[in-house]
Amino acid sequence: MAEITRKRTGELIRGIFQILMDHPNGLPAKQILEQLETIVPPNDFERSTYPKRPGVRRYENVARFSTIGPVKAGWLRKDKGLWILTDEGRLAFEKFKDPLQLANESERLYREWKLQQPDAAIEEAIGAASPDASTTLEEAEEASWTEVEEHLKGIAPYDFQNLVAGLLKGIGYHVVWVAPPGPDGGIDIIAYTDPLGVTGPRIKVQVKRSDERIAVKDIRSFLAVLSEGDVGLFIATGGFTRDAEAEAQRQEKRRVMLIDLKRLFDLCVEYYAKIPDRERRLLPLKAVWFLSPGDVG
Repeated sequence: MAEITRKRTGELIRGIFQILMDHPNGLPAKQILEQLETIVPPNDFERSTYPKRPGVRRYENVARFSTIGPVKAGWLRKDKGLWILTDEGRLAFEKFKDPLQLANESERLYREWKLQQPDAAIEEAIGAASPDASTTLEEAEEASWTEVEEHLKGIAPYDFQNLVAGLLKGIGYHVVWVAPPGPDGGIDIIAYTDPLGVTGPRIKVQVKRSDERIAVKDIRSFLAVLSEGDVGLFIATGGFTRDAEAEAQRQEKRRVMLIDLKRLFDLCVEYYAKIPDRERRLLPLKAVWFLSPGDVG
């Protein structure tokens, strides 16, 4: 029975990996699970619903549960509802074509990972939890991020710019200039590390509101307005191409940091209490506490 269960887990893992092989930048979990059903159709048990959750099939939760091992093995990365297949995951997909072998290797690596953790007892409890319990929080986090993402992308451009300025103030920087409506010459915000701009670098910020990833040419245009003593922050809601990231990393004299929407949100959460009230109202957040299944009992 255990071998049959592991084989089914391997089938689901291979199906998920097959979908992600063609998407190096990842896909939203919801989209993956919709496609997975056409590749690995649910069996009778997976078509059934949970007694305490009418209308909710087991299939999606069982599929999510199957990804615990691959995540701990380093094959799959999850980031606010986006699932990304790593290079190690791609190699595993090519090497272990038999679902049972794939599942066994995933379980082996998961156990290796667990032995290295400081509190193996908690991880054991999480690993033994039911698919329903272990995936509820994950689904809630994805739904929460989707709502936050839509809100951030829907903010008026200059309100979004002001939110970034407020975040810089919350972090402790001194914002001396925020671009008014109209052409900005490639710079939206200027800040310093002290009130007079006497010490530390000058910080120049560019904010791009677009669903498209920022390309190399955009990074080079930004670098052109940075002096050797400046630090550049390039904030883009659509993220950056790999070439753009590489271009930023190879800079030595002109330092530039790339911040996508998820990183921006994480910073907002970290410094939320210190962001001025006016800017904080542009991103109204409220923490909600969940009971962790792994700690119950």
